[in-house]
Amino acid sequence: MLRNTPKRIIVAITGASGAAYALRFLECAAAHYDEVYVMLSDQARQVIALETGLNLPPGNAAQVQLPGNSHCTMRLLDRKDYFSPPASGSFVHDGMVIVPCSMGTAGRIANGISDDLVTRAADVCLKERRKLILVPREMPWNLIQLRNMTALTEAGATILPASPGFYNRPKTIEDIVDHVVARILQQLGVSHHLSPEWAVADEESEVDMEPNSL
Repeated sequence: MLRNTPKRIIVAITGASGAAYALRFLECAAAHYDEVYVMLSDQARQVIALETGLNLPPGNAAQVQLPGNSHCTMRLLDRKDYFSPPASGSFVHDGMVIVPCSMGTAGRIANGISDDLVTRAADVCLKERRKLILVPREMPWNLIQLRNMTALTEAGATILPASPGFYNRPKTIEDIVDHVVARILQQLGVSHHLSPEWAVADEESEVDMEPNSL
């Protein structure tokens, strides 16, 4: 990454369930990056509206200034606009996150099918050896999906399933969401305070794990 360029991150939101992960990640990304480039599929807009009640504006809005983050500019891109910066390897950025990532999107990337800006930008990340993180939420996975994930990993992508841990004893849905978002930020090398690091519990906080207690 050339440090004379702004800190940039590309975020793609596709049609899998898990809108809360995407919106929370965008909020956190705005606090750490100068520019956030966002692409949404039509299905992603439908899922976000269904799961959160939020109706997002159409793509290709030039830029959106985020409240409380005067240093960060969010750019909404049309998913069919191949003249957008993320479509080219000459556009320098810190990585791309697809959250949540549908199995259809993962399958197209795994097989080199660049049929929109999301898959093209991901293809660019792989060929330029830049960070690419896919956050699938689908379960279970069939054999084709498993093989696609293997192909993506072999090509250099990071597969980070939305599988929250419970060792930190989350009390709210937001705590569960933050656990996954924290792992995404960790993969990007971004410091955070969303979820504490793993630590061995002391005697006072240990949970009784005797067979009779399960």
